[in-house]
Formats: sequence, C-alpha cells, structure tokens
Amino acid sequence: MSDTFKEESLQYHKARNEFDTNGKIGTLITKPCDTEKELAMAYSPGVAYPCLEIEKDIDTAFDYTNKGNLVAVISDGTAVLGLGDIGHLASKPVMEGKAVLFKTFANVDAIDIELNTKDTEEIIETVARIADTFGGINLEDIKAPKCFEIEERLKEICNVPVFHDDQHGTAVITTAGLINVLEMTGKPVEDLKVVVVGAGASGIACAKMYKQLGVKNITMLDSKGVIHSGRTDLNKYKQEFAFDTPDRTLEDAMKGADMVLGLSGPDLISADMVKTMAEAPIIFACANPIPEIMPPVAKEARPDVIVGTGRSDFPNQVNNVLGFPQIFRGALDVRATKITEGMKMAAAKALAALAKEPVPEHVKKAHGRENMEFGPEYIIPSPFDRRVLVWVASAVAEAAVEDGVARVKDFDKDAYRVKLQRLADHLDGKL
Repeated sequence: MSDTFKEESLQYHKARNEFDTNGKIGTLITKPCDTEKELAMAYSPGVAYPCLEIEKDIDTAFDYTNKGNLVAVISDGTAVLGLGDIGHLASKPVMEGKAVLFKTFANVDAIDIELNTKDTEEIIETVARIADTFGGINLEDIKAPKCFEIEERLKEICNVPVFHDDQHGTAVITTAGLINVLEMTGKPVEDLKVVVVGAGASGIACAKMYKQLGVKNITMLDSKGVIHSGRTDLNKYKQEFAFDTPDRTLEDAMKGADMVLGLSGPDLISADMVKTMAEAPIIFACANPIPEIMPPVAKEARPDVIVGTGRSDFPNQVNNVLGFPQIFRGALDVRATKITEGMKMAAAKALAALAKEPVPEHVKKAHGRENMEFGPEYIIPSPFDRRVLVWVASAVAEAAVEDGVARVKDFDKDAYRVKLQRLADHLDGKL
C-alpha cells in the first residue's frame, strides 16, 4: 500500500474534532435520559425493578438488558492478521474493526476485550467468568493450536455461543463456494481430491467442514510439507489429517487435485502446478494481501480454473464479513446457547443458494461490474448484498431451533425473515 494510504488510515483512527474520540467504536445510548423521571428509571430507584426480575429468572436479562444483542470480541494478540504475535494491545485496532463490522452488517453491538495473557488456562478462566454479560463470544486472532482447546473448552463451559471466527468464518465461506462449484461441474463430492495449504486454525477448520460436506480425500500441508502418517512432529489436530501417501511437497499434492485452498503465504502456487490439476479445478488463494497465486496467472495456465481470493479487487472474494455478523445475528435472535455444526453448514448452504439469485444493480455498481451472475466469476455472494443478512441469519436461527440449542421455542421463520428484511432496509438507510 502507498504511504498516502498509510497516513490516511492512521488519521482515520484518530478523533476528527473536539467532540469525537480516538478509535472506531463508542457507546450508543438507546433510551432517553432527559427528564427527572427518565433519570430515575435509568438508574436509581427505577433500575432496581429489572434487577429483581433478573434475580428471579436470569433469562429475563435478555428482556431488560442489552445481553441479547451484545458480543465480546476477545483476543490475546498472538495471531493478528498477517502480522503474527504483536501483543494484546496492538491487536485492539483490529478488534475494534471487528466490532464495526458486527454493527455495520448485522446491527450487533460488540465490544473488544484484549487479554494481557498468552496462557491458555488464564484465557479460558477469564472468558468463562465474563461470558454471561454477553449474548455471544467471538474469539479472534488467537494462534493455533491453543485456539482449538480454548474454543472447545469454552463451548462446554459457557451458556452462550463461542465462535472462533479465524477458524469457522473462512470455512463457511469457502464451503459455500465449493457447494456451488460442485453443482456447476457435476463432480461427486466423495470423489474430490482437496489440498489444503496451511495447517493453522483456518486450514484445519475448513478441512473439517469439507469432511462434513462429504469430502473424503484431503491432503494438508504445513510449513514442513505434506502431513503424512510417517511424520512424528504432528500435534493432535494435525494428526487427524495424516494418512499414508507418497506425496511430500505441494507440487506432488496438486497433481490431479480438484481443489486447492491456500491459507499460507504469497506466490506459493506456480502456473505449472495449476496445469497438473484435475479438470475444472477450483483454487481459493486466501493469503493477504498477496495470494498464493494471482488469478490472471492461474487462468492463463488453466482457462477452466475457478479462482477466489481474499481480495476485493478480484471476483469470488472470500470475505469473513459474509459469515460472522449474520451467524451471530441469527444465534442471538433465538437466544442460542451454542453455535453448532448444523448452524455453520446452514450458513454455508444459504450463501451458496443466494449466489444463484439475480444480483441487485447497486451491488454491481459497488463492484464496478455490469455483468454479475451465477457462474465461475460469481460463486459467492457480495459483501455489499444486504440479502446476505436475511438469508444467512434466518438459516442459522432455524438450524439452532432444529438442533435444540435455542431458548426461543415459538420460532416463525417467515416472520423472522420479514423482520430481518426490515433490519436490512434500515441498515441501508431505506427506513
């Protein structure tokens, strides 16, 4: 990026006038406090009444507080973007940014919490003690493999959804793309050969979700090469994907592959490697800002390839903002206690289905494209399409009810979709 953009970004994060504050988020007061009576209800003595109601039934906290629309974005700063372990406070701009996306795309209030510890047990204990304040916990930028244990144990301890977006967000989005590519190519899911380059949080979560979809042949690589059964340096999470194979390098693994998911580093995939892939292959090259292979290079090598990246300047952007705000919106609205595998798959299938719908003109305009329709250049919906909120949140909420993790029992999906559409219109400034 240019020095000009760097300076603009730094200024963006500072106060714009004497009444503004530094950073990107603040407190929104939702009830008036302009009269003596309103002051008395906002605090003493009127505030005692909801306190006593919650004492009698803690679930009424959803009725009398912001718990049902509040998510904690929690990080220890050990795996921040592509910057690595930069420290808990240096991660704060990213966590504030996450809160901005929650509010912008799903009207979910979020507060960032940066933990001054890297100890797994201390993180688990701290989050568990504060979890009841929130309707959900979004873990963010915590390095692997400890992120797996932290999420697994917190899901068992906490009575609110715990979701590590670095793992599951990318998994949901790329699974949606894979569903649509399977439909376009007619390939049976059980016959696919999938290569995952990168065995961190995202790579392992994606591979698990592909297995849930029905993929049986997955080759995973870490910084030392192919994860195979002969290796003795694998943690328990990598061991799940170790099998007997002669492949040792990425070049070996990509021969005959139907799909490659890159969650590693720039320019790791060559044009020659792409030429050895199976017919009508798919490549999700998600390293940012420079992907494992640039789309024009891949397409020149194989005109039949379908390419997605993490960048907004190419088609098929793998953008987690298509997932986590809407997933939490649906979970919060049915007061879910967990985010299940069924809820994540429901989100992926909803995204896949929406990509087949006609694209609104304002979305085309946002991308500067006149022609956007379901096909190789459009297998994932655009982040600018407000219908993502309606489709994904409703699918997640319905799955939560079906999986038995929703506190709300009288769920009416049609009525909920109407409510979500009104919210989408409100966020678009139409209401």
